Amino acid sequence: MILLQKVARRADPVEDAAVIQEVRKKVGCHIDLRVDANRNWTYEQAIKFGFLVKDYNLQYIEEPVQHESDIIRYCEESGLPVALDETIDNCPENPLNVLVKYNHHQIVALVIKPTVIGGFEKAAMIAQWAHIQGKMAIISAAFESGLALSAYILFSCYLDLQNADTCKLMNNSPASSVAHGLGTYRWLEEDITTDPLGIGRNPSTGFIEASVADATHLLHKFQMNHNFIHRTFTGEKVLGYHLDLDSNDFSFSVNVQEIGQRNNVRNSNDAGHIFCASFSNANHTLPLPMQGSTILFLHGFLGTNEEWVPVMHAISGSARCISVDLPGHGATKIKNCGDDKAALRSLLSIEIIADLLLKLIEHVTPDKVALVGYSMGARIALYMALKFSDKIEGAVILSGSPGLEDAVARKIRRAKDDSKARSIVTHGLQLFLNTWYSGGLWKSLRSHPYFNHIVVRRSVHDDLQGLARVLSGLSPGRQPSLWEDLKHCKVPLMLVVGENDEKFKRVGQKMWHEIGHDRDDAVSKLHQMVVVPSCGHAVHLENPLPIIRLVRQFVTSLRSVKLQEKGNVRDLLIYNQ
Repeated sequence: MILLQKVARRADPVEDAAVIQEVRKKVGCHIDLRVDANRNWTYEQAIKFGFLVKDYNLQYIEEPVQHESDIIRYCEESGLPVALDETIDNCPENPLNVLVKYNHHQIVALVIKPTVIGGFEKAAMIAQWAHIQGKMAIISAAFESGLALSAYILFSCYLDLQNADTCKLMNNSPASSVAHGLGTYRWLEEDITTDPLGIGRNPSTGFIEASVADATHLLHKFQMNHNFIHRTFTGEKVLGYHLDLDSNDFSFSVNVQEIGQRNNVRNSNDAGHIFCASFSNANHTLPLPMQGSTILFLHGFLGTNEEWVPVMHAISGSARCISVDLPGHGATKIKNCGDDKAALRSLLSIEIIADLLLKLIEHVTPDKVALVGYSMGARIALYMALKFSDKIEGAVILSGSPGLEDAVARKIRRAKDDSKARSIVTHGLQLFLNTWYSGGLWKSLRSHPYFNHIVVRRSVHDDLQGLARVLSGLSPGRQPSLWEDLKHCKVPLMLVVGENDEKFKRVGQKMWHEIGHDRDDAVSKLHQMVVVPSCGHAVHLENPLPIIRLVRQFVTSLRSVKLQEKGNVRDLLIYNQ
């Protein structure tokens, strides 16, 4: 049996030590004692406590000191077994790079909260590391319902079985049973399940136990207890529609996805600016403007607007988020391309695409928009930010580049992309995908658990001619080089690359140097260069959570500058709360 005692709640660690001494006298030696200081002690206070309880057989003391840098020192000086908790919570996306610093024999346990650190996959990775090092991996719940606790019970059981297998493989002694931190079932007076989870005292052993069978039954037969539902939120639905736009002598039907605040939408009563879009063959007039930001998301080659929807959902509470299928992709169609074959070949150049998107922006808002673009979409976003600063308030450039400067390199790249474009039309998309994703640029993505699903989603395009024109027309060998334009950038840019994308890390560093981020002006102060850990080129697919945080941060900074420029200090304070 395990008894967990919170400490560092009293004025003096001597008082906490006295409590532990008394508890040990009451419960005897057959009960394991864990104590948790929650980082509330200074190093000196923790040492004083450790000296007073060193002979009272603690299973461990959890997070005894305020500063992570003192943990190993504390282990060596106090001689007490230690567990990590908040240290795990603060680990970056690849926690193993941090945990290797704590492979000390006196660190005996890792307390892992899946809902805090980012889910079961990351929790399992940390637990496996702990088991290999001979440490306990303790799953700890937060404020969880019976439904969530049922999943925790099964997950804890899975880890214990995995640990037993690890011990066999390493010829170690069988692992002793681990008491996981699932006692939060008592913290909520009500539950959302009709049949409460069966966690309670076993009359035979006297132990508090959870049944794997009961947890499995609850998950399979879950029924909502509507008596305890105070309010519901279904979330905003993504609005899909087609927008007819003319660019040069051509007409497009652009497939659009939208979610979030309808900020700065054109007033449907403004003469000359009536905006009606087709929703399921019905006309729909968008509502009147509201305060906020509009973000336009641009996918990469072979992508669609669908890949941005999870990111848009996460940001939609504070901004209007719009994504489009770029020409040649998804459900966007070329409705009328005339008879001029020469014009048809030039249709999908970066200049034409930018003009099309500018017309779309004019339809959806009278104000500037922020752009978020990935790879090919990043090159388009960068082009628009540098060439049309009157319409673009800032851009997040994910794995993007300003093109090629060298004439020979441009010629070689044009030839390569033209050859690939012909391959799409001649041999079909499936064969092209197999070749495309075997390249070194996608090494990191190929290890993603949903890689096959991602590739399948890339095969939905019907317009192979359009895809081929995009690959040729938007080739970095054809688009204008933007390196010189970077030196005169008038809008804030956030340059984002994946940690494992060596090529685009080099490109990003060069862009960061050229952009003039060290100038003393408002725009330059907002330029950022970010390397996202544990991902490669497809940064928004491989590691989306940091991207969500970065886009939020960037748009908030744009909004703050906008309010400052208008002198609206009160709105600025409210927005930043």
